[in-house]
Amino acid sequence: MNAGSELKRKSVAAVKWAAVGTVARFALQLCTQVILARMLGPEVYGLFAMGLVVMTFSNFLADFGFSWGLIQNQHIDDRDVRFAFTWQLLTGSVASVLLFALAPAVAGYFREPAVAPIVRWLSLTCVLNAVTAPASSLLRRQMDFRALNIIQVASYLIGYIVVGIPCAYLGAGVWALVAAWLAQSASALLLSWLRHPHSVRPLFWYAGAREFTQVGATVFVTNLCNWFLNNLDRIFLGRYLTAHAVGVYNVAYNLANTPNALFLSALQPAFLATGARLQDDVARLRDAYVSVLAVIWIVIAPMFVALAVLAPDLIATVYGGRWLASGPIFAILALAMPAYITWGLSTPILWNSGGKHLESALQLPLLLALAYALVTLAPRGPVVVASVASGALLARALLIGAVACRRVG
Repeated sequence: MNAGSELKRKSVAAVKWAAVGTVARFALQLCTQVILARMLGPEVYGLFAMGLVVMTFSNFLADFGFSWGLIQNQHIDDRDVRFAFTWQLLTGSVASVLLFALAPAVAGYFREPAVAPIVRWLSLTCVLNAVTAPASSLLRRQMDFRALNIIQVASYLIGYIVVGIPCAYLGAGVWALVAAWLAQSASALLLSWLRHPHSVRPLFWYAGAREFTQVGATVFVTNLCNWFLNNLDRIFLGRYLTAHAVGVYNVAYNLANTPNALFLSALQPAFLATGARLQDDVARLRDAYVSVLAVIWIVIAPMFVALAVLAPDLIATVYGGRWLASGPIFAILALAMPAYITWGLSTPILWNSGGKHLESALQLPLLLALAYALVTLAPRGPVVVASVASGALLARALLIGAVACRRVG
């Protein structure tokens, strides 16, 4: 079998497993979110969301992007893996310690003292996720998306079905969500390591480290920009409104974003890994991108429109009367999700056409505009914040998509 046929076979297999994994995780996450939301209520979800938004920021600091070189670089050896793991462990540990120490300041910002212990426990996931990244990246490099999807489904099952729901039933409140998140992260680390064990012998520097870290630095800056664009809405909601309002918004956001996040988590790595092998074949890269855009706007977009139309009845039926305020928020956010997917599947085109630096540079003005809009409008309530966030998603899709189209002709 020649190299082209082998790549095609792996790409097709990756898409198939991505589809299977997406369906399985969507059903699993939807069921667990509904059960936990009904059991815990908006205020508990709001407290957890405040802690979670800071923890995800620390995760970006923990994952400086060292492991991305294991996917992007044409050739790697054992030194690359050891170097990536060593620095992932170091940065993850530092981020965990800093987040633990700054937990009272985080609680002070949100004006919710109960957030401090939540942040302290969630700080552990910084180091867990950081040291999981090298094994996950090596699996992506090998295009072993079957194993990746199985690991994601299994770790979610362990975290939420085995740990989270029983804890909520026993009256643990917000700690049920904390325990579920920690159990999911720990099990993902264990399963990834069992599937792709690698050397953990420390290596702080070597001859090719500078070139290797250039990819990591670009990924870090890009992810930092994307994190702020994706989370500023909840940061300002938590500052200006109550935990109840944050919980109402967060459940609507999660419901709208769950299928979208699953599409991206399944397809973006496959598209990125495949595109990395098509960097010198612009015509095939262009054909793949056009096909992706067609699927988003012909197949996926109408599904989100239907969800937006049914939003009030859907929220009332699935989540119950305590969550009725999430209905209009969910409708607004659902309409923006096809744009979010378009953005997410346009970024690999930039990375695989020599424009990896463009993603953060192009979005920085949008980030500043979004911050100004949210500072001004967040006190008006979660529906207004949802409208601002949706507008930002559309602007990102148009900007990054237009540049991606130009780069592939």
